[in-house]
Amino acid sequence: MTLDYLLTSLVVVAAPGTGVLYTLATGLTHGTRASIIAALGCALGIVPHMLAAITGLASLLQASATAFQLLKLLGIAYLLYIAFSVMNSRGETLPTAALAPLPARQLIVTGVLLNLLNPKLTLFFFAFLPQFVDAGTAPLMSMIQLSLAFMLMTFAVFIVYGVGAATARQRILARPSVLTWLRRGFAAGFLAMAARLALTER
Repeated sequence: MTLDYLLTSLVVVAAPGTGVLYTLATGLTHGTRASIIAALGCALGIVPHMLAAITGLASLLQASATAFQLLKLLGIAYLLYIAFSVMNSRGETLPTAALAPLPARQLIVTGVLLNLLNPKLTLFFFAFLPQFVDAGTAPLMSMIQLSLAFMLMTFAVFIVYGVGAATARQRILARPSVLTWLRRGFAAGFLAMAARLALTER
């Protein structure tokens, strides 16, 4: 595993995307524990893409326009659903003590689905990982090692985002108008990502 791979992966992971936005929103509205669970869900959402790349299923997605478009439409629909949910979560303007914690299962499922329904992530794994496969190691083992490193990096970076957001939570919840604008901003962000996904091609 080279330094080039780690640095490139760090740039990809840290770049604002649906997972980052979801973890930030969770940390702001539900605190540190929820943000860590959300980060775990996003990391677990990488597993199907990793398996697809390792088993060669990503080549089918790359070759089949229908499969790519179907996955893309599902991803767009889910991003629109998340945006709608964020805009209609009126309970988030209540004082901290009144906020009911979200079930861990719900946080993880949402994180998994956000990454699972992203066809570009599968293609990223298919095109990116093979470039860094160690010639001195069995290809399968090397792919697994690279994928696990990417997952751990995703988990760690998203925790930093989420915990940072949770740290500012008390101040923000004390000012409902600020939280309202933040909620609108997050919803707009998810809408923008849905639009960007709609415009992506294989």
